Amino acid sequence: MPTNNQNNEKPHRRAAHFRAPEEGLQGTNAASPRQSPAAATSRPASRSAATRRAGASAPGSTGAIGGTTSHVSARTAAATRRAGAQGRGRRRGGNGRGTGPKGVTVIVAVLAGVAAFVALFFVLVLPRLTKGPDSGGTQVAAGQEVEVTIPDGSTTAGIASILKDAGVISDTSSFLQEVQKQNVEQKLKSGTYSLLTGSSDANVINQLIAGPNSTASTLQVPEGYTVAQIASLVEEKFGISSSDFIAQAKASNYVADYPFLSEAANDSLEGFLFPKTYDFAGQTVTADSVIRAMLTQYQTEIATLDLDTARQALEARYGTSFTNYDVLTMASIIEKEALTDDDRPLISSVFYNRIAASMPLQSDATLAYTLGREVTADDLTQDDPYNTYTNMGLTPTPICNPGLESLTAAANPQDTSYYYFYITSSVHAFSETYEEHQQIIAQNSGA
Repeated sequence: MPTNNQNNEKPHRRAAHFRAPEEGLQGTNAASPRQSPAAATSRPASRSAATRRAGASAPGSTGAIGGTTSHVSARTAAATRRAGAQGRGRRRGGNGRGTGPKGVTVIVAVLAGVAAFVALFFVLVLPRLTKGPDSGGTQVAAGQEVEVTIPDGSTTAGIASILKDAGVISDTSSFLQEVQKQNVEQKLKSGTYSLLTGSSDANVINQLIAGPNSTASTLQVPEGYTVAQIASLVEEKFGISSSDFIAQAKASNYVADYPFLSEAANDSLEGFLFPKTYDFAGQTVTADSVIRAMLTQYQTEIATLDLDTARQALEARYGTSFTNYDVLTMASIIEKEALTDDDRPLISSVFYNRIAASMPLQSDATLAYTLGREVTADDLTQDDPYNTYTNMGLTPTPICNPGLESLTAAANPQDTSYYYFYITSSVHAFSETYEEHQQIIAQNSGA
Protein backbone atom coordinates (compact mmCIF):
# COMPACT_ATOMS: atom_id res chain seq x y z
CA MET A 1 0.00 0.00 0.00
CA PRO A 2 1.22 3.49 -0.61
CA THR A 3 3.04 5.34 2.19
CA ASN A 4 5.18 8.47 2.35
CA ASN A 5 8.89 7.88 1.78
CA GLN A 6 9.89 11.16 3.37
CA ASN A 7 8.55 9.97 6.71
CA ASN A 8 10.13 6.50 6.40
CA GLU A 9 6.89 4.93 7.62
CA LYS A 10 6.45 1.17 7.35
CA PRO A 11 3.39 0.23 5.31
CA HIS A 12 0.50 -1.57 6.90
CA ARG A 13 0.15 -4.98 5.35
CA ARG A 14 -3.35 -5.81 4.17
CA ALA A 15 -5.05 -9.10 4.97
CA ALA A 16 -4.80 -11.92 2.46
CA HIS A 17 -7.88 -13.23 0.67
CA PHE A 18 -8.15 -16.77 -0.53
CA ARG A 19 -10.71 -18.69 -2.54
CA ALA A 20 -10.91 -22.48 -2.96
CA PRO A 21 -12.79 -24.43 -5.69
CA GLU A 22 -15.79 -26.60 -4.62
CA GLU A 23 -15.37 -30.38 -4.55
CA GLY A 24 -17.64 -32.75 -6.20
CA LEU A 25 -19.69 -35.35 -4.58
CA GLN A 26 -19.07 -38.97 -4.73
CA GLY A 27 -21.75 -41.22 -6.05
CA THR A 28 -23.20 -44.26 -4.22
CA ASN A 29 -23.33 -47.90 -5.30
CA ALA A 30 -26.40 -50.18 -5.27
CA ALA A 31 -26.50 -53.83 -6.26
CA SER A 32 -29.08 -55.30 -8.64
CA PRO A 33 -31.14 -58.34 -7.53
CA ARG A 34 -30.65 -61.62 -9.38
CA GLN A 35 -33.37 -64.23 -10.08
CA SER A 36 -32.87 -67.98 -10.71
CA PRO A 37 -34.97 -69.84 -13.33
CA ALA A 38 -37.68 -72.12 -11.84
CA ALA A 39 -37.21 -75.90 -12.15
CA ALA A 40 -39.59 -77.75 -14.49
CA THR A 41 -40.99 -81.28 -13.84
CA SER A 42 -42.88 -83.74 -16.05
CA ARG A 43 -45.05 -86.76 -15.24
CA PRO A 44 -44.70 -89.95 -17.37
CA ALA A 45 -47.78 -91.06 -19.29
CA SER A 46 -49.91 -93.82 -17.59
CA ARG A 47 -49.52 -97.26 -18.86
CA SER A 48 -52.44 -99.77 -19.47
CA ALA A 49 -52.22 -103.50 -20.18
CA ALA A 50 -54.64 -105.15 -22.59
CA THR A 51 -55.45 -108.78 -22.77
CA ARG A 52 -57.98 -110.48 -24.87
CA ARG A 53 -58.85 -113.97 -26.01
CA ALA A 54 -58.60 -114.88 -29.64
CA GLY A 55 -60.95 -117.28 -31.29
CA ALA A 56 -59.80 -120.16 -33.40
CA SER A 57 -61.49 -118.76 -36.43
CA ALA A 58 -60.67 -115.71 -38.36
CA PRO A 59 -63.45 -113.13 -38.67
CA GLY A 60 -66.15 -114.37 -40.95
CA SER A 61 -64.86 -117.95 -41.00
CA THR A 62 -67.74 -119.51 -39.06
CA GLY A 63 -70.63 -120.73 -41.16
CA ALA A 64 -71.00 -122.69 -44.33
CA ILE A 65 -70.47 -121.65 -47.94
CA GLY A 66 -71.83 -123.93 -50.46
CA GLY A 67 -72.16 -126.64 -47.87
CA THR A 68 -68.38 -126.54 -46.98
CA THR A 69 -66.62 -125.33 -43.83
CA SER A 70 -63.42 -123.00 -43.75
CA HIS A 71 -60.99 -124.44 -41.23
CA VAL A 72 -57.84 -122.75 -39.72
CA SER A 73 -55.10 -124.78 -38.15
CA ALA A 74 -54.33 -124.42 -34.43
CA ARG A 75 -50.74 -123.19 -35.14
CA THR A 76 -51.94 -120.46 -37.48
CA ALA A 77 -54.60 -119.29 -34.98
CA ALA A 78 -52.08 -119.01 -32.15
CA ALA A 79 -49.73 -116.89 -34.30
CA THR A 80 -52.58 -114.63 -35.21
CA ARG A 81 -53.53 -114.12 -31.58
CA ARG A 82 -49.97 -113.19 -30.59
CA ALA A 83 -49.65 -110.64 -33.42
CA GLY A 84 -52.95 -109.00 -32.56
CA ALA A 85 -52.10 -108.70 -28.86
CA GLN A 86 -48.72 -107.04 -29.59
CA GLY A 87 -50.24 -104.53 -32.01
CA ARG A 88 -52.92 -103.47 -29.57
CA GLY A 89 -50.36 -103.07 -26.77
CA ARG A 90 -48.22 -100.71 -28.84
CA ARG A 91 -51.19 -98.59 -29.79
CA ARG A 92 -52.65 -98.20 -26.28
CA GLY A 93 -49.57 -97.60 -24.14
CA GLY A 94 -46.59 -99.12 -22.35
CA ASN A 95 -46.75 -102.63 -21.14
CA GLY A 96 -43.69 -102.48 -18.81
CA ARG A 97 -41.21 -103.36 -21.55
CA GLY A 98 -40.94 -99.89 -23.36
CA THR A 99 -42.53 -96.48 -24.03
CA GLY A 100 -44.83 -95.90 -26.94
CA PRO A 101 -44.46 -93.11 -29.57
CA LYS A 102 -47.06 -90.85 -27.92
CA GLY A 103 -45.24 -90.82 -24.52
CA VAL A 104 -41.94 -89.91 -26.20
CA THR A 105 -43.55 -86.93 -27.94
CA VAL A 106 -44.92 -85.56 -24.64
CA ILE A 107 -41.56 -85.79 -22.84
CA VAL A 108 -39.66 -84.16 -25.73
CA ALA A 109 -42.15 -81.29 -25.81
CA VAL A 110 -41.78 -80.65 -22.06
CA LEU A 111 -37.98 -80.69 -22.22
CA ALA A 112 -38.03 -78.27 -25.17
CA GLY A 113 -40.21 -75.88 -23.16
CA VAL A 114 -37.78 -75.95 -20.23
CA ALA A 115 -34.82 -75.29 -22.54
CA ALA A 116 -36.62 -72.36 -24.17
CA PHE A 117 -37.42 -70.81 -20.78
CA VAL A 118 -33.80 -71.08 -19.61
CA ALA A 119 -32.55 -69.57 -22.88
CA LEU A 120 -34.95 -66.64 -22.65
CA PHE A 121 -33.95 -66.00 -19.05
CA PHE A 122 -30.24 -65.72 -19.84
CA VAL A 123 -30.78 -63.72 -23.03
CA LEU A 124 -33.49 -61.28 -21.93
CA VAL A 125 -34.00 -61.26 -18.16
CA LEU A 126 -30.54 -61.60 -16.62
CA PRO A 127 -28.92 -58.71 -18.57
CA ARG A 128 -31.66 -56.33 -17.41
CA LEU A 129 -31.31 -57.42 -13.80
CA THR A 130 -27.57 -56.68 -13.88
CA LYS A 131 -28.12 -53.37 -15.70
CA GLY A 132 -25.58 -54.16 -18.36
CA PRO A 133 -25.97 -53.10 -21.98
CA ASP A 134 -28.07 -55.39 -24.11
CA SER A 135 -25.13 -56.18 -26.38
CA GLY A 136 -21.64 -55.06 -27.24
CA GLY A 137 -20.56 -53.83 -23.80
CA THR A 138 -19.46 -54.81 -20.31
CA GLN A 139 -22.26 -55.35 -17.81
CA VAL A 140 -22.36 -52.61 -15.16
CA ALA A 141 -24.27 -52.77 -11.87
CA ALA A 142 -26.81 -50.02 -11.23
CA GLY A 143 -25.91 -47.07 -9.02
CA GLN A 144 -22.27 -46.73 -10.06
CA GLU A 145 -20.89 -43.28 -10.88
CA VAL A 146 -19.32 -43.13 -14.35
CA GLU A 147 -17.73 -40.40 -16.46
CA VAL A 148 -19.34 -39.99 -19.86
CA THR A 149 -18.08 -37.63 -22.57
CA ILE A 150 -20.46 -36.43 -25.28
CA PRO A 151 -18.37 -35.06 -28.18
CA ASP A 152 -19.33 -31.87 -30.01
CA GLY A 153 -21.66 -32.52 -32.92
CA SER A 154 -23.01 -35.80 -31.57
CA THR A 155 -26.39 -36.91 -32.91
CA THR A 156 -29.15 -37.95 -30.53
CA ALA A 157 -28.70 -41.56 -31.64
CA GLY A 158 -24.96 -41.26 -31.01
CA ILE A 159 -25.60 -39.91 -27.51
CA ALA A 160 -27.97 -42.79 -26.78
CA SER A 161 -25.33 -45.30 -27.90
CA ILE A 162 -22.66 -43.71 -25.67
CA LEU A 163 -25.00 -43.75 -22.67
CA LYS A 164 -25.97 -47.38 -23.25
CA ASP A 165 -22.35 -48.54 -23.64
CA ALA A 166 -21.56 -46.87 -20.29
CA GLY A 167 -24.51 -48.60 -18.61
CA VAL A 168 -26.27 -45.32 -17.86
CA ILE A 169 -29.36 -46.39 -19.80
CA SER A 170 -30.47 -49.92 -20.67
CA ASP A 171 -32.34 -49.28 -23.89
CA THR A 172 -31.61 -46.77 -26.65
CA SER A 173 -35.10 -46.92 -28.15
CA SER A 174 -36.88 -45.77 -24.99
CA PHE A 175 -34.30 -43.01 -24.50
CA LEU A 176 -34.79 -41.73 -28.05
CA GLN A 177 -38.57 -41.87 -27.63
CA GLU A 178 -38.34 -39.80 -24.44
CA VAL A 179 -36.11 -37.22 -26.12
CA GLN A 180 -38.57 -36.96 -29.00
CA LYS A 181 -41.51 -36.77 -26.60
CA GLN A 182 -39.92 -33.82 -24.76
CA ASN A 183 -38.80 -32.27 -28.07
CA VAL A 184 -35.34 -31.48 -26.66
CA GLU A 185 -33.06 -32.84 -29.40
CA GLN A 186 -31.41 -29.42 -29.87
CA LYS A 187 -31.00 -28.80 -26.13
CA LEU A 188 -28.70 -31.72 -25.30
CA LYS A 189 -25.21 -30.35 -24.57
CA SER A 190 -21.81 -31.88 -25.27
CA GLY A 191 -19.16 -32.22 -22.59
CA THR A 192 -18.17 -34.55 -19.77
CA TYR A 193 -20.79 -35.75 -17.32
CA SER A 194 -20.77 -37.64 -14.05
CA LEU A 195 -23.81 -39.95 -14.24
CA LEU A 196 -25.20 -42.97 -12.38
CA THR A 197 -25.65 -46.27 -14.15
CA GLY A 198 -29.23 -47.47 -14.33
CA SER A 199 -30.63 -43.92 -14.28
CA SER A 200 -34.07 -43.16 -15.66
CA ASP A 201 -34.25 -41.66 -19.13
CA ALA A 202 -35.90 -38.51 -17.76
CA ASN A 203 -33.11 -37.85 -15.22
CA VAL A 204 -30.38 -38.36 -17.80
CA ILE A 205 -32.10 -36.04 -20.28
CA ASN A 206 -32.50 -33.34 -17.62
CA GLN A 207 -28.76 -33.46 -16.88
CA LEU A 208 -27.84 -33.32 -20.56
CA ILE A 209 -30.02 -30.23 -20.91
CA ALA A 210 -28.43 -28.60 -17.83
CA GLY A 211 -24.94 -29.20 -19.21
CA PRO A 212 -21.69 -30.91 -18.15
CA ASN A 213 -21.38 -31.52 -14.41
CA SER A 214 -18.06 -33.36 -14.26
CA THR A 215 -14.82 -31.76 -13.09
CA ALA A 216 -12.61 -34.54 -14.41
CA SER A 217 -11.49 -32.50 -17.43
CA THR A 218 -11.84 -28.98 -16.05
CA LEU A 219 -9.12 -26.57 -14.98
CA GLN A 220 -10.15 -23.82 -12.58
CA VAL A 221 -7.71 -20.90 -12.61
CA PRO A 222 -8.40 -18.26 -9.91
CA GLU A 223 -7.88 -14.55 -10.51
CA GLY A 224 -4.45 -13.35 -9.48
CA TYR A 225 -2.55 -16.60 -10.10
CA THR A 226 0.92 -16.28 -11.61
CA VAL A 227 2.25 -18.35 -14.50
CA ALA A 228 4.17 -20.47 -11.99
CA GLN A 229 1.02 -21.12 -9.96
CA ILE A 230 -0.94 -22.03 -13.09
CA ALA A 231 1.84 -24.44 -14.05
CA SER A 232 1.43 -26.19 -10.69
CA LEU A 233 -2.34 -26.44 -11.22
CA VAL A 234 -1.85 -27.99 -14.65
CA GLU A 235 0.63 -30.51 -13.27
CA GLU A 236 -1.75 -31.51 -10.47
CA LYS A 237 -4.77 -31.78 -12.76
CA PHE A 238 -3.33 -33.28 -15.95
CA GLY A 239 0.08 -34.60 -14.95
CA ILE A 240 1.94 -32.17 -17.23
CA SER A 241 5.27 -31.20 -15.68
CA SER A 242 5.20 -27.64 -14.32
CA SER A 243 8.71 -27.08 -15.68
CA ASP A 244 7.55 -28.13 -19.16
CA PHE A 245 4.57 -25.76 -18.90
CA ILE A 246 6.78 -22.82 -17.86
CA ALA A 247 9.23 -23.61 -20.68
CA GLN A 248 6.34 -23.53 -23.16
CA ALA A 249 4.81 -20.35 -21.72
CA LYS A 250 6.93 -17.94 -23.79
CA ALA A 251 5.47 -15.01 -25.73
CA SER A 252 7.70 -15.79 -28.69
CA ASN A 253 5.96 -19.17 -29.09
CA TYR A 254 2.58 -17.53 -29.69
CA VAL A 255 3.07 -13.99 -30.97
CA ALA A 256 2.44 -15.07 -34.57
CA ASP A 257 -1.10 -16.18 -33.64
CA TYR A 258 -1.74 -13.56 -30.96
CA PRO A 259 -0.33 -10.18 -32.12
CA PHE A 260 -1.08 -8.45 -28.80
CA LEU A 261 1.86 -10.41 -27.35
CA SER A 262 4.26 -8.18 -29.28
CA GLU A 263 4.23 -5.82 -26.26
CA ALA A 264 5.20 -8.56 -23.78
CA ALA A 265 8.44 -7.91 -21.90
CA ASN A 266 11.01 -10.54 -20.97
CA ASP A 267 9.29 -13.02 -23.34
CA SER A 268 6.79 -13.53 -20.52
CA LEU A 269 3.13 -14.53 -20.76
CA GLU A 270 2.47 -13.17 -17.27
CA GLY A 271 -0.82 -11.29 -17.34
CA PHE A 272 -2.09 -12.87 -20.57
CA LEU A 273 -3.26 -16.25 -19.22
CA PHE A 274 -6.85 -15.36 -18.46
CA PRO A 275 -8.25 -16.80 -15.21
CA LYS A 276 -11.35 -18.88 -15.80
CA THR A 277 -12.71 -22.42 -15.52
CA TYR A 278 -11.77 -24.32 -18.68
CA ASP A 279 -13.24 -27.61 -19.87
CA PHE A 280 -10.91 -29.82 -21.92
CA ALA A 281 -13.30 -32.77 -22.24
CA GLY A 282 -12.65 -34.90 -25.31
CA GLN A 283 -9.28 -33.25 -25.96
CA THR A 284 -5.69 -34.37 -25.64
CA VAL A 285 -4.46 -31.90 -23.02
CA THR A 286 -0.96 -30.49 -23.45
CA ALA A 287 0.83 -27.41 -22.16
CA ASP A 288 0.32 -25.85 -25.58
CA SER A 289 -3.45 -26.56 -25.67
CA VAL A 290 -3.93 -25.07 -22.19
CA ILE A 291 -1.93 -21.95 -23.01
CA ARG A 292 -3.76 -21.41 -26.30
CA ALA A 293 -7.14 -21.74 -24.60
CA MET A 294 -6.17 -19.09 -22.06
CA LEU A 295 -4.70 -16.70 -24.63
CA THR A 296 -7.82 -17.03 -26.76
CA GLN A 297 -9.97 -16.24 -23.73
CA TYR A 298 -7.83 -13.17 -22.94
CA GLN A 299 -8.30 -11.99 -26.52
CA THR A 300 -12.08 -12.40 -26.18
CA GLU A 301 -12.30 -10.63 -22.82
CA ILE A 302 -10.04 -7.73 -23.68
CA ALA A 303 -12.04 -7.00 -26.83
CA THR A 304 -14.97 -5.97 -24.63
CA LEU A 305 -12.87 -3.21 -23.04
CA ASP A 306 -11.54 -1.48 -26.18
CA LEU A 307 -8.12 -0.86 -24.64
CA ASP A 308 -7.02 1.53 -27.37
CA THR A 309 -9.84 3.94 -26.58
CA ALA A 310 -9.38 3.50 -22.82
CA ARG A 311 -5.65 4.15 -23.06
CA GLN A 312 -6.21 7.40 -24.94
CA ALA A 313 -8.64 8.55 -22.25
CA LEU A 314 -6.07 7.76 -19.54
CA GLU A 315 -3.41 9.76 -21.33
CA ALA A 316 -5.74 12.75 -21.60
CA ARG A 317 -6.72 12.57 -17.91
CA TYR A 318 -3.29 12.01 -16.36
CA GLY A 319 -1.02 13.69 -18.89
CA THR A 320 1.17 10.59 -19.20
CA SER A 321 1.70 8.15 -22.06
CA PHE A 322 0.53 4.56 -21.57
CA THR A 323 0.58 1.37 -23.62
CA ASN A 324 -1.98 -1.40 -23.56
CA TYR A 325 0.67 -3.47 -21.79
CA ASP A 326 0.86 -0.76 -19.09
CA VAL A 327 -2.87 -1.08 -18.53
CA LEU A 328 -2.51 -4.85 -18.18
CA THR A 329 0.34 -4.39 -15.71
CA MET A 330 -1.72 -1.93 -13.69
CA ALA A 331 -4.59 -4.42 -13.62
CA SER A 332 -2.29 -7.10 -12.20
CA ILE A 333 -1.24 -4.84 -9.31
CA ILE A 334 -4.86 -3.90 -8.61
CA GLU A 335 -5.74 -7.63 -8.57
CA LYS A 336 -3.21 -8.27 -5.83
CA GLU A 337 -4.10 -5.23 -3.70
CA ALA A 338 -7.92 -5.33 -3.79
CA LEU A 339 -10.14 -7.39 -1.54
CA THR A 340 -13.49 -6.45 -3.10
CA ASP A 341 -14.75 -5.32 -6.50
CA ASP A 342 -15.66 -1.95 -4.98
CA ASP A 343 -12.01 -1.44 -4.05
CA ARG A 344 -10.67 -1.91 -7.56
CA PRO A 345 -11.59 1.37 -9.33
CA LEU A 346 -10.54 3.35 -6.22
CA ILE A 347 -7.18 1.59 -5.94
CA SER A 348 -6.73 2.20 -9.66
CA SER A 349 -7.27 5.92 -9.17
CA VAL A 350 -4.70 6.03 -6.34
CA PHE A 351 -1.97 4.46 -8.48
CA TYR A 352 -2.70 6.59 -11.55
CA ASN A 353 -2.76 9.74 -9.36
CA ARG A 354 0.64 8.82 -7.91
CA ILE A 355 2.10 8.23 -11.40
CA ALA A 356 0.79 11.60 -12.54
CA ALA A 357 2.30 13.24 -9.43
CA SER A 358 5.68 11.48 -9.95
CA MET A 359 5.24 9.49 -6.73
CA PRO A 360 6.31 5.83 -6.41
CA LEU A 361 3.48 3.32 -6.30
CA GLN A 362 4.76 1.77 -3.04
CA SER A 363 2.94 -1.52 -3.38
CA ASP A 364 4.06 -4.46 -1.28
CA ALA A 365 2.53 -6.85 -3.81
CA THR A 366 5.02 -5.99 -6.55
CA LEU A 367 8.08 -6.97 -4.51
CA ALA A 368 6.32 -10.05 -3.16
CA TYR A 369 6.08 -11.25 -6.77
CA THR A 370 9.84 -11.75 -7.06
CA LEU A 371 10.43 -12.74 -3.42
CA GLY A 372 7.69 -15.37 -3.47
CA ARG A 373 6.55 -14.42 0.04
CA GLU A 374 5.14 -11.56 2.10
CA VAL A 375 7.29 -8.45 2.24
CA THR A 376 8.97 -7.25 5.42
CA ALA A 377 10.12 -3.70 6.23
CA ASP A 378 13.72 -4.71 5.60
CA ASP A 379 12.84 -5.91 2.09
CA LEU A 380 11.68 -2.45 1.01
CA THR A 381 15.23 -1.19 0.58
CA GLN A 382 16.24 -4.01 -1.79
CA ASP A 383 17.50 -3.09 -5.24
CA ASP A 384 14.93 -5.01 -7.28
CA PRO A 385 13.16 -3.92 -10.51
CA TYR A 386 9.86 -4.99 -8.93
CA ASN A 387 10.42 -2.87 -5.81
CA THR A 388 7.98 0.01 -6.32
CA TYR A 389 9.31 1.73 -3.19
CA THR A 390 12.71 2.37 -4.77
CA ASN A 391 11.64 2.53 -8.44
CA MET A 392 9.23 4.90 -10.13
CA GLY A 393 6.38 3.81 -12.35
CA LEU A 394 5.06 0.35 -13.14
CA THR A 395 6.86 -2.96 -12.88
CA PRO A 396 8.68 -4.48 -15.90
CA THR A 397 5.90 -7.07 -16.40
CA PRO A 398 2.53 -7.82 -14.86
CA ILE A 399 2.80 -9.54 -11.47
CA CYS A 400 -0.11 -11.98 -11.99
CA ASN A 401 -2.94 -12.80 -14.36
CA PRO A 402 -5.81 -10.43 -13.51
CA GLY A 403 -9.53 -11.04 -13.92
CA LEU A 404 -11.96 -8.93 -15.91
CA GLU A 405 -12.94 -6.73 -12.93
CA SER A 406 -9.34 -5.63 -12.39
CA LEU A 407 -8.81 -5.10 -16.13
CA THR A 408 -11.93 -2.94 -16.21
CA ALA A 409 -10.74 -0.92 -13.21
CA ALA A 410 -7.33 -0.37 -14.80
CA ALA A 411 -8.94 0.79 -18.04
CA ASN A 412 -11.53 2.98 -16.27
CA PRO A 413 -10.31 4.22 -12.86
CA GLN A 414 -12.65 6.24 -10.69
CA ASP A 415 -11.99 9.99 -10.84
CA THR A 416 -10.69 10.87 -7.34
CA SER A 417 -8.02 12.88 -5.55
CA TYR A 418 -6.85 9.92 -3.46
CA TYR A 419 -3.15 9.11 -3.03
CA TYR A 420 -3.36 6.58 -0.18
CA PHE A 421 -5.44 3.59 0.84
CA TYR A 422 -5.63 1.40 3.92
CA ILE A 423 -7.36 -1.94 3.35
CA THR A 424 -7.89 -4.81 5.74
CA SER A 425 -10.61 -7.43 6.00
CA SER A 426 -12.78 -4.92 7.90
CA VAL A 427 -11.47 -1.50 6.82
CA HIS A 428 -11.49 -0.03 3.29
CA ALA A 429 -10.30 3.58 3.63
CA PHE A 430 -8.91 6.03 1.03
CA SER A 431 -7.19 9.34 1.79
CA GLU A 432 -6.06 12.45 -0.07
CA THR A 433 -3.22 13.34 2.34
CA TYR A 434 -0.62 11.43 4.28
CA GLU A 435 -1.89 12.91 7.55
CA GLU A 436 -5.38 11.54 6.93
CA HIS A 437 -3.85 8.23 6.05
CA GLN A 438 -1.91 8.10 9.34
CA GLN A 439 -5.03 8.99 11.35
CA ILE A 440 -6.95 6.14 9.76
CA ILE A 441 -4.15 3.72 10.60
CA ALA A 442 -4.06 4.91 14.21
CA GLN A 443 -7.84 4.59 14.55
CA ASN A 444 -7.83 1.06 13.16
CA SER A 445 -4.54 -0.30 14.42
CA GLY A 446 -6.31 -3.38 15.74
CA ALA A 447 -8.37 -3.97 12.61
